[in-house]
Amino acid sequence: MSEFTAAQWDLIEHEIKTGVSGNPYLDTEFWGVFSQENRHVRVPGFYDGDGSFKVRFCPDQPGTWTLRTESETESLNGQTARFDVTGPREGVHGPVSVRNRFHFGYADGTPFKPFTTTCYAWTHQPLDQQELTLKSLECRAFNKLRMCVFPKHYPYNENEPLHHVYELDADGKYDPDKPNFEAFRHFENQIARLGEMGIEADVIIFHPYDRWGHCSWTEEQDYRYLRYLVARIAAYRNVWWSLANEYDFMLDIKPMERWDRFFSIIEEGDPLRHPKSIHQGNPAMLYDHRKPWVDHVSIQHFETARTAQWRSDYGKPIVNDEMHYEGDIIQCWGSITAEAMVDRFWMTVMKGGYAGHGETYSHPQDLLWWAKGGTLRGQSAERIAFLRKIVEEDAGQGLTPFEEIDGLRAWRSLGVARDGDVTYIYFGEHRPVVWSLGLPEEDGDWEVDVIDTWDMTITPAKRVPAPVPVAIKHAERTVGGKADAAFGIELPGKPKLCVRVRPAKVV
Repeated sequence: MSEFTAAQWDLIEHEIKTGVSGNPYLDTEFWGVFSQENRHVRVPGFYDGDGSFKVRFCPDQPGTWTLRTESETESLNGQTARFDVTGPREGVHGPVSVRNRFHFGYADGTPFKPFTTTCYAWTHQPLDQQELTLKSLECRAFNKLRMCVFPKHYPYNENEPLHHVYELDADGKYDPDKPNFEAFRHFENQIARLGEMGIEADVIIFHPYDRWGHCSWTEEQDYRYLRYLVARIAAYRNVWWSLANEYDFMLDIKPMERWDRFFSIIEEGDPLRHPKSIHQGNPAMLYDHRKPWVDHVSIQHFETARTAQWRSDYGKPIVNDEMHYEGDIIQCWGSITAEAMVDRFWMTVMKGGYAGHGETYSHPQDLLWWAKGGTLRGQSAERIAFLRKIVEEDAGQGLTPFEEIDGLRAWRSLGVARDGDVTYIYFGEHRPVVWSLGLPEEDGDWEVDVIDTWDMTITPAKRVPAPVPVAIKHAERTVGGKADAAFGIELPGKPKLCVRVRPAKVV
C-alpha cells in the first residue's frame, strides 16, 4: 500500500502506470473509493496519456484516508493507498458554496464575497502573457476569474492557442476522441496557481465562438468531454462550474435537455459540489435558475439597480458576470467608462448581489484583458479593490438590500443595504447636501463615514439636526416608512458617494 501525507483541502492524487489496448479515453473506466472510517466517496479517474491513469481527491477532513481503485481493467482494479491528512495550510479555507441563501462562504465558515473579472482565453496565450496576467491579479481587486477551457475565435481573439485542447484532424478540427493531455495539464496547473493566490477559477465549459468544431460535437462526445473535465479538475478546491458563456447562442445544436443533463453529470463526478451556474447572451433567454441543480444566478445585464428584484425572483445568489466592460472598442458592450464600471459594482453590491469586471481597451496587438489577460490598463480595478476591502473588513455574512428590510420606494434608485450591524447608503447619481433617511433613529455612539467611491477616501461625516423631508412624511403614511433619524449628515453635493454607519469601536 502506498502512503502519502497531505493537508486538508489540498489535492491528493494516485497514479497507475499501465498499458491497455485501444483508446483509453474512450474504452477504459476506473474509479477511486476514498474512505475515512464508515464514509466512502467514489470519484472517477481519468487517463493522462503515456500509460498514466490518475484519480484525484480533495480531503475535507483531517485524519487517515484510504483509497481502493475499481475497474473492469485488471491492472487498474484493487490498487490501494493511504493518505494521512493534516489540518489545512495557513490561508486555505476550503471550497466555496452557497451560504445564507443569497451569499457564499468557504468550507471553514469564512464568508466569501466574489469580485469577478473575465479573461476568457488567458491560458491559451503565450507563456509570458500568462505570467503578466497572474502578476496583474496581485492588485487584490479580484478573487474570482472567468476562464474558458476551449480557445475562442472572436474579434480581438483570433490567434492560435498555445495548446490545442484536442488533437487536430485532417480538416483542422478537434478530434473529440483524442484529448491533448498537455493542454489539460497546463490548464489545471493554472487553476492551481490561481488557488494559491486565493482566486476562484470560474471554468467556462462550453462557448459558441468556435473554429475548431467543438460546438458541433454529438451528445455522446459532449458528455464524454464533460465527464473527463470533471474527473481532472473537480478536486481543485477553487473551481466553479459555468456551463457556458452565452449558452443560448448554441441552442440550435445543444438543445435545452442537454444543458439540463450537463448539470447532473457534474454532480455525479464532483463530491465537493462546487458552485454551478450558466450564462446567457440574450437577456430574454435567461436559463431557468430556479431549477434545483443551479446554485447561483449568472446573469449578463447592465441595469444593476434591478439586482434586488432578481434576488426576489430567483431566491438565489445573484452574480452579474457581465455589466458591460470598461474600454473603448467599437462594440457598445466594451466601451463604458471606468466611472460607470465602478458605479455598477457599487450598485450591484449594495443591492445584495455580486459583480463582474472586464476591460476592453483597444490595443495594436489585440491584447485586451477581457480576451487574453496580460496587463490591466484601466482605472476601475484599483477602485474595485477599494470596495472589496471595505466589505471584507466589515466581515458580515453578506449584504441585504433595504427593499427586503422595509420596502420603502425611496430605496429603489439608491443602493442601500445592511450587513450585520453595518448599514451602507450608496447614492449613485444622486448628490444631496444633507441626508438623514436610513440613519440611526436614536442617538448613540455611531461611526458615520462618507466614502468617496472614485477618490477612494473615507471621511467622518459631520452631523446636523435631522431634516424632515415632505417625501418621508408621505412615505410613512403610504408604505409604512420608518420614523425619521435622530440626526442628519452633511454631504459635499457630488455623486457616487456612499455613507457607512456602524457602531463605534470600543477602544
